[in-house]
Amino acid sequence: MKKKRDTRCNLYNVTVDEDGDEIQANYTGGLNCCYDETQCKLREGFELRPRIVPVKVYILDITDTGTGSDSCNVEYEVKECTSEERGKGDCIDIQTTRLVVPRGGDLIYGVAHQHSGGVGSSLYGQDGRLLCKSLPSYGHGKEAGNEANYIVGMSTCYPKPGSVKIADGETLTLISNYSSNQMHTGVMGLFYILVAEQEEVRPLPGPPKNMTHLNSLSDWCVYNSC
Repeated sequence: MKKKRDTRCNLYNVTVDEDGDEIQANYTGGLNCCYDETQCKLREGFELRPRIVPVKVYILDITDTGTGSDSCNVEYEVKECTSEERGKGDCIDIQTTRLVVPRGGDLIYGVAHQHSGGVGSSLYGQDGRLLCKSLPSYGHGKEAGNEANYIVGMSTCYPKPGSVKIADGETLTLISNYSSNQMHTGVMGLFYILVAEQEEVRPLPGPPKNMTHLNSLSDWCVYNSC
């Protein structure tokens, strides 16, 4: 779990640190009050109403031609730029595809997946509006999770529910950009989005009277891929 670096202790229901030592009164924030299984402080008497938001998970592939279930190659090759392109400082490989989303809703999450050489990916709506832009972070060291010249993370989008909408049957444009200063083989240009159904949030159903517990809620979301 990646811990926050800017954390206020007064937001958490903790009085001791992860080792069980008392947190000093002059310690206002940091990792000592934000560790695994800590929870935000709630007002006295607050009762959480369990809720679910039905979503569809779409995995968009830059190699998808939209011509059928076997139209995804998943990986592709980035050729090295020409001397003319290099002279213009234009060594960026740009791939574009257009894909139809059968069922729309509220976009609540988005993130791209790229390999070394990737410089970012963007998703646009049919009218050209930007839905989500995801940029890579590269490592600078040798330790795990910070490997130099390798992508160690991608920025994500968390739009406020209702602020970014996708219509049923809308055609989305996906763009994947890679540096072409050198050739890259077997790269990917995927984009993951979660689309919430456009309806009120529903409370979790109670268990049947003849059951003591529910084993699963397998029908709460539908997965879609290319």
